[in-house]
Amino acid sequence: MKIRGERECTECGTRWSYYETGSVGCPACGSLHSVGLDERTEHTDLQVQFDLTDVRNDVEDATHDELADRARKSCREYVRQRGFVSAGDLRELDDEYLAASELLYVADLVASEQSLAEHEELYFLSLLRDADDGERPPVEEVPRSLRSGRGLAYANAVREYRRDVRTWTDDRTLTPDERSALETLGEHAKRFRVLDGDVDPGTAEGLIQATRHLANGLRGDDVAFTQAQERLDSLGRDLLE
Repeated sequence: MKIRGERECTECGTRWSYYETGSVGCPACGSLHSVGLDERTEHTDLQVQFDLTDVRNDVEDATHDELADRARKSCREYVRQRGFVSAGDLRELDDEYLAASELLYVADLVASEQSLAEHEELYFLSLLRDADDGERPPVEEVPRSLRSGRGLAYANAVREYRRDVRTWTDDRTLTPDERSALETLGEHAKRFRVLDGDVDPGTAEGLIQATRHLANGLRGDDVAFTQAQERLDSLGRDLLE
């Protein structure tokens, strides 16, 4: 949505940026009455903290399904509030969002299991340990039984990111090649979902790389756009195998 992010409180005169606080309330007096000082600008991202400390503190005492349920709730709330256009600028599809998304889907898988193999439990705990720092285990450590969690997480992350890219480009004229690349990206993400995310983790990483290259290309980086096209072509071949 387009908002006037630079605000001035009509009660006490304090000025603040909604883009920085994510709140319509005056930081000085709490009043909800304010006026915008700038032009309306596209903004979809909220200032929200992702912190799994409380869940991690109970690792020794809670069962894996209890941990998974709590992690899932935290991740869902975080992902729900996130967006990728901030004050009119297109943000990157960042690692923290991807890690939260993967933990959300892996927690779903973990919660549905009566028992976990040691390597599955270690993978889940590794995500729980590092996701709020934007870190995920490398592709070679993804268990075969849990790889659909990463695949679905990435596919849905790309779907949401692509939606915000569409919003960001509403006032811009895309070239035929740019429109084609954006459509192809959406088709690849849809194919991931059709496969229930059960794709090679390396292929899943390729989807994220293509998305990031394309975003940089749409910002004006011609080299990145060429890299995006090449990556999208490579993904198309991988998904046909």
